[in-house]
Amino acid sequence: MPGHEVRNLSASAEVRTFEHAKIELVNLAGATIARFTLQRGWKWSNDIKPIVKTEWCEAPHLQYIISGKYRVQMKDGARFDIGPGDVASVPPGHDAWVVGDEPAVGIEFIGGRIATEGPKKA
Repeated sequence: MPGHEVRNLSASAEVRTFEHAKIELVNLAGATIARFTLQRGWKWSNDIKPIVKTEWCEAPHLQYIISGKYRVQMKDGARFDIGPGDVASVPPGHDAWVVGDEPAVGIEFIGGRIATEGPKKA
């Protein structure tokens, strides 16, 4: 039995699509890794909140941002931007939206399964 695993996000059989987003998921070594592409106009409270039916995003996120930028608004009022080259840990209790015209593209290391329940497109 091999001691290694290799998966390619571009060949993912599990893809979640939303009006302004695409999330490609792979399972690797017991974890879920996701590549997300959030288009201009994406906002968690508009695009995901109606699906998960919580007031704020309750998923924790550990992410690396490849390109684009998005802004996070925490429940306590704190705001911060996450952009290219940033590695971010975002705790539960937040909203987020794309800033600017460029899609925000990143890799999610935890929380992907919680945050991506929704329509499937294989």
